[in-house]
Amino acid sequence: MHSRTGFSQRLDLRQSQTLVMTPQLQQAIKMLQLSNVELAEFVATEIEQNPLLEHGERDGEDAPAGDGEDAPAGDGEAAPTAESAAAPLAEELPTAAPGEIAGDAADHWEAAAGDEGDGSVDRGGEARTWERSTGGGDSEGSGVESAAARPRTLREHLLEQIGADLPDLGDRVIAVHLLDQLDEAGYLTGTLTDAAERLGCSVARVERVLMRLQELDPPGVFARGLAECLALQLRDRNRLDPAMQKLLDNLPLLAARDAGALMRVCGVDAEDLADMIAEIRSLDPRPGHAFDPPLAQPVVPDIIMRAQPQGGWTVELNADTLPRVLVNNRYFARVNSAARSKIERDYLADRLQAANWLVKSLHQRATTILKVATEIVRQQEGFFHGGVAALRPLILRDIADAIGMHESTVSRVTTNKYMATPRGLFELKYFFSSSIADSQGGEAHSAEAVRFRIRSMIDNEASDDTLSDEKIVELLQREGVDIARRTVAKYREAMRIPSSVQRRREKTLAL
Repeated sequence: MHSRTGFSQRLDLRQSQTLVMTPQLQQAIKMLQLSNVELAEFVATEIEQNPLLEHGERDGEDAPAGDGEDAPAGDGEAAPTAESAAAPLAEELPTAAPGEIAGDAADHWEAAAGDEGDGSVDRGGEARTWERSTGGGDSEGSGVESAAARPRTLREHLLEQIGADLPDLGDRVIAVHLLDQLDEAGYLTGTLTDAAERLGCSVARVERVLMRLQELDPPGVFARGLAECLALQLRDRNRLDPAMQKLLDNLPLLAARDAGALMRVCGVDAEDLADMIAEIRSLDPRPGHAFDPPLAQPVVPDIIMRAQPQGGWTVELNADTLPRVLVNNRYFARVNSAARSKIERDYLADRLQAANWLVKSLHQRATTILKVATEIVRQQEGFFHGGVAALRPLILRDIADAIGMHESTVSRVTTNKYMATPRGLFELKYFFSSSIADSQGGEAHSAEAVRFRIRSMIDNEASDDTLSDEKIVELLQREGVDIARRTVAKYREAMRIPSSVQRRREKTLAL
């Protein structure tokens, strides 16, 4: 038997839905998860690529003088400022009686610098130096005063001593080569063998120069490891005896807080060991940082939250870092009328559409961020009154449901965004925390609040007592927190708090 398979053609009508990620939509999503500082860089790039976009002037700034026709002069369309976008949302924030808004929150502001503690950065020395170098201010003695005002670097400090203490030119060359091998903390990173091969001299001579360099100020510089750094400082104090050297040779035992083993190795009793450890703690493990401290990158808040005098809170975007963009419609009209071909007109139309889309996306981003931040403040109002212990359990879905947005949108908004509050500067992600059930059937506890309670218990331990994880579980359960011992151990380790055994050893060593 033979079987035959037949083929036929037919037309079917099917309906389906698909999400197409257009370049404009991808751009809007990207902008949503950028911080204000990153957004300013992104907008600057867009302005370079689009001739119809211009930087907008902020309120209170003098507009640059133009020739009339080229200036925007109100013909451009601007992305809204933080103040205009925040105005309608601020009215929705919770209110309370005057005087009960911030409580003791004002005491929690952390000033970045400044003599008045207002969070400003004192750059007086830098400003004065800049004025002299550019001809501003008093120019008399500018060279000497500028050099004196600028802090000396570690390299300058060591070069001056090398020139005075090493009369031999060859030794100076070796010393400068070793100086180039120092890291920020003042440690020698290269090997003596490599230095000898590169300079064409013996290792013994490089080692002799290194011993001279290790006598320079600050004590501990040019060390090849932590133990040697501490030994150099103790030698400078004339405190490097055999027992102390044995202690430095067994720093892992000191890190493990094994007092019994240290007393046996060093041949001392508990009292002498405690004195030796106290002296070790008084040393500087990073002597180079006294001259070249590592520059900490300041976190710039994207959102600013303030307490209103009449009650409630105000949430607004940080206008100082928020870019403002103008679409120059007058320039578009002039250039478009002079276009000679369809290609030129299509290009201008595409640039105009991209410019308008950018302005619209900036407005949508500002509105979305303010909605999310406002709802976070509403949900976590107890934190701003009572501190970390009053944090509520909060997940992305809670905010998304409250403002009618998708969880992924809330996730993008809270990524890499910081809010300045009366209690300090916090990342938006900080306010989200999982829940821990209440053992008495009450409201669930925030995991962050529980971690704060664990740290408080350990910080307030008696000098002659150490709380075990089991004891912490018992105390928390008395307060209504239903938590397991392994969870307490996980939280403790995440906060880098030693175990009860290690803490007990540390207290023994400190006696």
